[in-house]
Amino acid sequence: MSFTCLAAAFSPLGDLAERLLPQAFTADDGSHDAAHLIRVWKNARHIQAEEGGDRRLLAAAVLLHDCVAVEKNSPLRMQASRLAAEKASALLAAEGWDAADVAAVAHAILTHSFSANIAPETREAKILQDADRLDAIGMVGAARCFYIAGRMGSGLYDPLDPLAEHRSLDDKAFAIDHFEVKLFKLADGFQTAAGARMAGERTARLRTIRDMLLDEI
Repeated sequence: MSFTCLAAAFSPLGDLAERLLPQAFTADDGSHDAAHLIRVWKNARHIQAEEGGDRRLLAAAVLLHDCVAVEKNSPLRMQASRLAAEKASALLAAEGWDAADVAAVAHAILTHSFSANIAPETREAKILQDADRLDAIGMVGAARCFYIAGRMGSGLYDPLDPLAEHRSLDDKAFAIDHFEVKLFKLADGFQTAAGARMAGERTARLRTIRDMLLDEI
């Protein structure tokens, strides 16, 4: 699929998307690909419709928030959002953006990451963080969790103790452990009212998915 076709999903900012998409993601990571960017944009638009915020800044932040790829098991993982913010700043400066807008987008990208643990201060930054975290829960979140576990060589679950009732949780070894280690906790940290409401709905779905898996095994 061409970048022109993908850019249409970012309407009414398709022109900006077409220019930024070639630098926005890596093709070999199905958890941080063009589909992820489109889903995060849809989440962001939904939240922005209730919360307000600058759509142009938000679109740039969504498009470039994963523009530097760092695997989950890399020692550089906690630096990923900083590296992406730096790359985004250079790309937007080359586009002729003014310094204040570049800084606003960079802040949103820097603070969106769970690993970075930096509080977002602007409306756009709060929306991006919520929109990105929504993609980590619900049905899509479960699919991404199992996909990433496959990339990392993890198992689906401990066959002798899937709920970790007699062992320590280990989400590097078992995908299902990641639900308890991180995914079920994400809804507690949302920045916007709209995002928090959506997170509650998706967390309920995530619990249903885990329950169905446990029933089948």
